[in-house]
Amino acid sequence: MIGLEKKYSEKFDWVLQSLASNLESHTQGLFANEPRIDRISARAKSVERFIGKANTRNSDGSPKYSDPLRQIQDQIGARIITFYRSDIDRVSNVVERYFKPIETQEIVPDSEWKFGYFGKHYILFIPSDVIDPNWEKELIPEFFELQVKTLFEHAWSEANHDLSYKPEIAPLEGDELRQLAFTSAQAWGADNIFDKLFRKNQN
Repeated sequence: MIGLEKKYSEKFDWVLQSLASNLESHTQGLFANEPRIDRISARAKSVERFIGKANTRNSDGSPKYSDPLRQIQDQIGARIITFYRSDIDRVSNVVERYFKPIETQEIVPDSEWKFGYFGKHYILFIPSDVIDPNWEKELIPEFFELQVKTLFEHAWSEANHDLSYKPEIAPLEGDELRQLAFTSAQAWGADNIFDKLFRKNQN
């Protein structure tokens, strides 16, 4: 794993950070005339988070990734944050017009009685426009992950990740998990109310 950390650190320093910056500028340009977008950002996955993900195990204890440097698809992650839920489809149409999707996933809780993470995720090919020809080819990832979320979905997922996924924080249990689900329900409700008001005022 030490060898993997060294290889990824070099990739992070030499290519991924610059690639994320190029991708962010490129995507912002594509959406420059699109209304009701709060922000567009891109980042390279940190060395710590990459190694943490590379160490993930399947339920039987076997490694999830046999070749993490090739198999982990979100070494570059981008986000488009919209104002309203009804903006998601419009933004998605623009994404699919300019990028080449490999995978599209609408992530929702697995039951209508549950609340948690909501968001639309894409795995997309890295566009050639953002690649510096001086970079070593083997250090350039083929894909990046793009998340399209509303302001409320984004705010909830950021806070949830900070509370739930840091190794130094004790795992949440019982009522604490219900409290997180409750805040997700509130964010979902606020999203729907704001979207309803927005669409009413458009008529």
